[in-house]
Amino acid sequence: MIWGDKNLAIVGGDAREIVLIQELVHKGYSLRVFGFPVNMIPKQVQVCSTVSEAVTGARVVILPMPGIKDNRQLYTKYMPSGVKVEKEDFSGIGSGACVFVGVASGYLKSLAKLFSFHLVEIVEQDMVAIPNSIPTAEGAIQLAMEKMPITIHGAKVLVIGFGRVADTLAFTLKGLGANVTVAARNPAQLAKCCVLGYQVVELNNLAKYIGEADLIYNTVPAPVLGEKMLNQVKKDVLIIDLASSPGGTDFPAAENLGVTAVLAPGLPGKVAPITAGKILARVYPPFIDSWLSRCTDG
Repeated sequence: MIWGDKNLAIVGGDAREIVLIQELVHKGYSLRVFGFPVNMIPKQVQVCSTVSEAVTGARVVILPMPGIKDNRQLYTKYMPSGVKVEKEDFSGIGSGACVFVGVASGYLKSLAKLFSFHLVEIVEQDMVAIPNSIPTAEGAIQLAMEKMPITIHGAKVLVIGFGRVADTLAFTLKGLGANVTVAARNPAQLAKCCVLGYQVVELNNLAKYIGEADLIYNTVPAPVLGEKMLNQVKKDVLIIDLASSPGGTDFPAAENLGVTAVLAPGLPGKVAPITAGKILARVYPPFIDSWLSRCTDG
């Protein structure tokens, strides 16, 4: 079958991808999809029964933000039995095709190398990460409100790291009346935090402050909250780790110490899937068109 220049495949996902599919159809893209109930998809979209059927011959493939894990598990909310993606499933993808994903696992990178397709991770792209920081921050605060016996207002909150998510999170927490302290390494980030009215602590000196916090948010994808550090926190502290899996917290150590620690990645798709889907719908068309133009020019 010959597909149009704007043909692409969307494989797996959740409500975010439903919104994305609807918006792309509205913009005139020809789509093949896998992993979604037929009754949730526009009639002009071809719903495939296998991953292989969806990606075979595709010039552009969009995977969900969590992508395909190292255990070959495709993230797909609407297929509760789970879907394992084997190497053979990608054997029909066109050489030189482009596969977009939030975060690429080692397994997905190995598929890209094996089948010579380009792999683009979008989670750290500013046009995705900055808007997504809003539902992430709101979800992180909602989670704290559900689990803490005290209010955010007046609480001593420690935010570790000061990237896009931490920046939005600290701003929102301060607006709710929290006493916000930011721990970071970058002197420029610490200087900005001082200007914004936060208390600051150098990451190397974290141990001097961590015992005062009622609530700790980690956004650093590195082991910053190990057993030694966890031994110094309040016993009733709540730790919410927003870093990509496996996070920056030693969760087994936290459990052994009786410290409540929660890994909470992917909050935009959980707490605000429509907003998150609209963000993707704004971001993807320029990426797709740019790639298709390169293919045509080549």
